[in-house]
Amino acid sequence: MTNLQDRITTSFQAQGLMTTLGAELALVSEGEVHIALPFSERLSQQHGYLHAGAITSILDSACGYAALTKASPGCDVVTAEFKINLLRPALGDRFLAIGRVQNAGRSLTVCTGEVQAFSGTGGTPKVVALMQATIATIRP
Repeated sequence: MTNLQDRITTSFQAQGLMTTLGAELALVSEGEVHIALPFSERLSQQHGYLHAGAITSILDSACGYAALTKASPGCDVVTAEFKINLLRPALGDRFLAIGRVQNAGRSLTVCTGEVQAFSGTGGTPKVVALMQATIATIRP
C-alpha cells in the first residue's frame, strides 16, 4: 500500500457509518476515490429502492476522501456544503460512489461525484445520483 492508500484506509475504517452501511473502499488514487456498497434491504426505503440517505452518505464520503488525497500531510477535511441530484430510483445489486477533485485550493476543495447502480453480472451501470461538494481543509 502507498502512504496515500494508508491515509485514506485508516480514516475510512474509523468511520462508524461506513461500517454500519457495509460500504468498502474500492479505489484510492490521487484526486479520486470509489466506495462500493452492496444492496441491503436494511438500507431500503418503503418502495424497495436503496434509501437516498445511504446514497448520499457514500457519495459524500467518496468526495471527502477524494479531497483528502489532495490535502497536505497532517491536515484533515470536512464537508462544508453539497448539492445532490437523485436522477432515478436506486435499483441494483450493488452501487459505486465515485468522488473526483475538480479544484483543490488551500482551504476549499471542490469535488464532483456520481453513484452508479449495477444489476446482475454485467451490463451498463445506471447513474442514480450526482453531487457537487465543497470540502474544507482543517489545518492543525
